[in-house]
Amino acid sequence: MTTCTPRAAWGNLLRRLHFYVGLFVGPFIFFAALTGTLYVATPQLENAIYRQALHADAVGERQPLAAQIAVAEKKVGNTLRLHAVRPGLANDETTRVMFADPALGPSEHRAIFVDPVSLQVLGDMTVYGTSGILPLRQKIDYLHNSLMMGDIGRLYSELAASWMWVSALGGIALWFYTRPKRRINNRFQSRRRLHVALGWALLGGMLLFSATGLTWSQWAGGNVDKLRAEMNWLTPQVNTALSGSPMVMDEHAEHRGHHGGMAMPETTMDLTQFDGALRVARQAGIEANRLEIRPARMPDQAWTVTEIDRSWPTQVDAVAVDPHAMRVVDQTRFDEFPLMAKLTRWGVDFHMGILFGLLNQLVLIAFGTALCVLIVWGYRMWWMRRPKKSATSPVETLCQSWLALPRWGKVATVTISLLLGLALPVMGGSLIVFVIVDWLRWRAASGVSLAGSSVR
Repeated sequence: MTTCTPRAAWGNLLRRLHFYVGLFVGPFIFFAALTGTLYVATPQLENAIYRQALHADAVGERQPLAAQIAVAEKKVGNTLRLHAVRPGLANDETTRVMFADPALGPSEHRAIFVDPVSLQVLGDMTVYGTSGILPLRQKIDYLHNSLMMGDIGRLYSELAASWMWVSALGGIALWFYTRPKRRINNRFQSRRRLHVALGWALLGGMLLFSATGLTWSQWAGGNVDKLRAEMNWLTPQVNTALSGSPMVMDEHAEHRGHHGGMAMPETTMDLTQFDGALRVARQAGIEANRLEIRPARMPDQAWTVTEIDRSWPTQVDAVAVDPHAMRVVDQTRFDEFPLMAKLTRWGVDFHMGILFGLLNQLVLIAFGTALCVLIVWGYRMWWMRRPKKSATSPVETLCQSWLALPRWGKVATVTISLLLGLALPVMGGSLIVFVIVDWLRWRAASGVSLAGSSVR
């Protein structure tokens, strides 16, 4: 094996790692970027398709929430548990009454859309998640996070999120190591300059989307939550325990496919409590027009009234209301959230394209499109510089590059790999696969080299 300087060894290691991530993980990052771009580009299309359900034409005084909910319950036949109500408080907005249907998947609810003035049912469809997206974007979201394959499919998006930041930072480091001292004008270098320019332009976005994507992931997400809990970065939640005992809540439950909670005992709900809870919440400072009223699932729990307007300025205050005494028993204010909790909220909402409205959408569409171009351009560069077939030329491998590192470099890379593998299990598993494939190629190349030497 040819010896090389430590600088060259580090450059070779970066090159091989960047190559493996691009070759094997690049398609997953590409698909995540493509489907994510479709997701943020389609809210207006979804609103147009489902306009009849989302917007009411009747003019006049709104009916009480109790009357609107009664119409929705009659529509579903009083067989489903009432999950939440999102009142239509804007001028032409319908009220969304959401029911927990055991026939639906995790985080899915059957929503009845009611005209708050005429009490006419205008829509009946499945909605998904805290954002309440409708069937069109729900399918795109399932493609984006799980390839429509459930928990097994979520490994793909976690793989993409785990490696995207490594690919981004590794590409920048590789550019520092290998950039030519003088400008070279040929076809490959021209393509390389475009690849590097896109990498620099998209660096911040790739780091942000990698971090926020990991918070939703199946395996790394749990480790992220543990870190946030240790650092007191979790999003504050209202305490709904009327008995005084604190509640344990999973703020990522909907993303992880949990319905969250015990079975609801058979009780008769007084629908006028929804109007009372809304009135008490308004008096307590819940001012947004977009909010959700969620009744308690157990008799000793409070109801919650939560603002769900995640645009700028963010309105996500919440209150817990005792439905019997009609008084606020706990509340959270976004202005009082810890800084990291605010940054997490803003980062996730920016990731979803809702923080700054249309501007956020346009930025993410441009980012997603450019990221797809960056990946395709990387494949084009590899194809131009792919090794020629030769029976006697050994290939440079990750194993070769690692063996050429100084001792402290070997220890450092193994330690970092172990720590990252524990924190990001999907990254750790895929890295093991990379090393096995690389080791097999290294052994094969070494065998060919030795055979060639003995012939000579």
